[in-house]
Amino acid sequence: MSLTPRLLNLNLFIYPGGHHEAAWRYHESAPDRLLDLTYYQELARRAEAAKFDAIFLADGPSLPDNIRYASRFRLEPFTWLSGLAAATERIGLIATASTTYLEPYNLARLFASLDHLSRGRAGWNIVTTGAPQAARNFGLDEHPPHAERYARAREYLDVVTKLWDSWEDDALLIDQGGGVFADTERIHPVDHSGRLLRVQGPLNIPRSPQGRPVYVQAGSSQDGRSFAARYAEAVFTAHQTTGNAREFYSDIKARVKAEGRDPDQLKVLPGISPFIGSTEAEARRLHDEFNELTQPEYSLRQLRQMLGVDLSGHDLDAPFPRDLVPADGEREVNSRFQVVLDIVDRERPTIRELLHRLAGARGHWVTVGTPEQIADRIEEWFVGGAADGFNVMPPYLTGGFDTFVEHVVPILRARGLFRTEYTGTTLRDHFGLPRPTSQYGPKALV
Repeated sequence: MSLTPRLLNLNLFIYPGGHHEAAWRYHESAPDRLLDLTYYQELARRAEAAKFDAIFLADGPSLPDNIRYASRFRLEPFTWLSGLAAATERIGLIATASTTYLEPYNLARLFASLDHLSRGRAGWNIVTTGAPQAARNFGLDEHPPHAERYARAREYLDVVTKLWDSWEDDALLIDQGGGVFADTERIHPVDHSGRLLRVQGPLNIPRSPQGRPVYVQAGSSQDGRSFAARYAEAVFTAHQTTGNAREFYSDIKARVKAEGRDPDQLKVLPGISPFIGSTEAEARRLHDEFNELTQPEYSLRQLRQMLGVDLSGHDLDAPFPRDLVPADGEREVNSRFQVVLDIVDRERPTIRELLHRLAGARGHWVTVGTPEQIADRIEEWFVGGAADGFNVMPPYLTGGFDTFVEHVVPILRARGLFRTEYTGTTLRDHFGLPRPTSQYGPKALV
């Protein structure tokens, strides 16, 4: 058994402007800088100075239909992270990319390039894309069903893993005297011909510093859990209560073990969006101030996307009409749908209360309190079998992140829960993950 103390993993989840839906309206936000690369480079350097594991960028290949009321556009993450890689040295760089709407060879090249150019800091947040409007951006009449998207994702992971392994580690010789640049006997076609994908390979880029980017997965449906158990090295998830978080943590670790993998090699990282004040009353006033900036038309549309129920014209201060939520097999397998229904069933909120509950982080854990209270809650989840760390989702930027770093992180360090310095150079080092052996390498051929 290792004597090394278990430490939190912390990522900065950057959402343009911040995670609260009204963040762009808050007087301390900087909405005029949301398309300014230096704004994000400054954030990345602050996260690196705080010794965070990674920057995480969400993405989706379509424009949200609520852009009228919130800063919900999508910068392309590989371009974005390349700019952050140039401004940093150690912090990990996790990009979201879809197995439904991106060809595996293109994706393999993009991530291999990012891993090389960042010297081993790339991570891939694997999504199957939930937004049905994306289909029409790619010449499809309709969005593939949930089960079909996951079937493609499983084959997709097998293909890109072969591509990243297609160059053995010592295939690149650069023998100037002998005139041999690469050993072609150690570069392998993948020759994949499956039910959904056909890719010949090999990749046209040498094996990257990490061997492969860190495999990250977001989603807690049954399909998502099974997929994560087989492939993921980190899971981003959303929970509202310690009990639900523990249930998920225990279940996913057991599934990983059943797949013949080491459960410690999968990091469970729930989202946390903290509102922090010098007193609890001050933190609650800050939270209330944000909720007062919300726009019901935006909030109701967001709720309709999650639950499939249109409450336009309803009295916002009336109890939420649980009986109006339609039965929808496709939506019901979505983990966020269940998170919202759990809030309704547990708390019996009014419509307005539910809208405010979701405004902070779209179903992720919003917590309000002093730095000590926030640190206590993080420690409770970490030591209580509910999390290996967190995706920190500041309600607004940059102040919401600065406050967390300046006032919560020192408490976590004083308790021995978070690093004071990096001990490695790659994202795999930060997460305590091994560098995978190529399936074409010598050990794989024994």
